[in-house]
Amino acid sequence: MAALNEIAAFLVETAASLYLILVVVRGMLQAARADFYNPISQFVARLTNPPLQALHRIIPIRSRVDPAVLVLALAVQAIAIVTTLLLAGFALPGPVTILVWSLIGVAGLVVNTYLVALIVMIVVSWVAPGTRHPAVLLTYQITEPVMAPVRSMLPAAGGLDFSPILVFIAINVIQIALRHMAAAAGLPLQLVIGI
Repeated sequence: MAALNEIAAFLVETAASLYLILVVVRGMLQAARADFYNPISQFVARLTNPPLQALHRIIPIRSRVDPAVLVLALAVQAIAIVTTLLLAGFALPGPVTILVWSLIGVAGLVVNTYLVALIVMIVVSWVAPGTRHPAVLLTYQITEPVMAPVRSMLPAAGGLDFSPILVFIAINVIQIALRHMAAAAGLPLQLVIGI
């Protein structure tokens, strides 16, 4: 029976992780106003539209940041936490604790997703500059809203772009803060997708 619970927990965590990544990417694409007609954007939209359409009846889009995407991400993270705890045989904490844990997890996933996108952009700029692959274009569109202001603050350095270094430092500071917030909230890190 323990093996079945472990297998079920693994499958739930995997499915929740994959779907939560799609939801977070959807939010990042919307916030960056990325190309909606990109095939990858279309794929992400198709997979995340059913629950978002239902949420949009209650929570309308008011700005670049879609609150329905945040609600969906928190719900997926909370369901993953609750299911994992139940399958492991632990008692459930209160709803406020689950909400705090979910917020920390989603924030961590957003930061980690941005970090991966930034690394991809750096590697692509060295290996295949000027590529027009849809994934590379979307990655550029996701990272540019943060990179452009940082780049404009730095003086010209003879064609070298040092803005990623500053953004990496900021990401590391945010990750440290999130880990300490998770510890203060009593969050077992193995329960959360983003940390």
